[in-house]
Amino acid sequence: MSTLASWVAAFLAFLGLGAAPPAPLVVQGYVEGEPILVAAPVAGQLQLLAVQRGQRVAAGAPLFALDRIAQSAEVSRLEAALDQARAQRADLSTGKRQRELDALAAQRDEAAAAVQLAEASLRRQESLAAHQATSGQRLDEARAGLLRDRARLTEAEAMLDIGHLPARPDTLRAAAAAVAMAEAALAQARQRMAELAPSAPTAALVEDTLFAAGEWVPANAPVVSLLPPEQVKLRFYAPETALARLAPGTRVGFACDGCPTGLTARVTYVAPRAEFTPPVIYSAQSRKKLVFRVEATPEGDRKRLAPGLPIDVTVPAEAAP
Repeated sequence: MSTLASWVAAFLAFLGLGAAPPAPLVVQGYVEGEPILVAAPVAGQLQLLAVQRGQRVAAGAPLFALDRIAQSAEVSRLEAALDQARAQRADLSTGKRQRELDALAAQRDEAAAAVQLAEASLRRQESLAAHQATSGQRLDEARAGLLRDRARLTEAEAMLDIGHLPARPDTLRAAAAAVAMAEAALAQARQRMAELAPSAPTAALVEDTLFAAGEWVPANAPVVSLLPPEQVKLRFYAPETALARLAPGTRVGFACDGCPTGLTARVTYVAPRAEFTPPVIYSAQSRKKLVFRVEATPEGDRKRLAPGLPIDVTVPAEAAP
């Protein structure tokens, strides 16, 4: 090569011209799944297992049910207690019953009739006293009898008015608090009833069932393991030289056996520190360098991506802008 050609090649290399673009880096990894473990908060015998391993379920589909006889009885008891509290509140809010009010009205009418009789008796005694045909004692007795009967009429009218009134405000507040407490206890019992027969929180694959019908399940022990499609991710390991091209949000391509072409994923996590190559990595040859763990979320349909499936991830040749 002539001196001029050497200078031209050096100048082009300095400018970055004539150099081949960096090739994309291909690293190996696998599909990872984060299952949802569904359990009951109390211990009990597994009465029904409604799903099978490998089955796909829709959101809200029943999964399993523990024995609910005791909890059903508790719900019935609390429903009766709530009805009782509501009835007591209603009774205190409406005053006396109609038959009691009718009795008080009859007592008022009787007192009114006694007043009319006492008034007539007093007029008669006053007429007789004007002609000096009666004694002063009888006249005083007639006046006192009228005052007594009027007082009784006032009392009867007041009792009738009180019969229409509800209970005192403090008593009504206590009755309302009793109803609220009964409602809360019933809601808690119904929630516990639902927890004994949980349903799928989202559409998912039944990854595993951990108990069989008839077995005793401890409290908070997972019974069904669900794997929703959105919980599937890619995990791969990249060298330090590729980190600048794997910032979160970067799109990478990946491929796997039996998968369609053109699959992509978005990087969601890059480990903050290096680690040794893990013992299980789907690579054609052993690696001894330090690598960084990277996680990415697949784009598109993820139902074919089973956990543990080996993948080849293509890291872009240049860093994302």
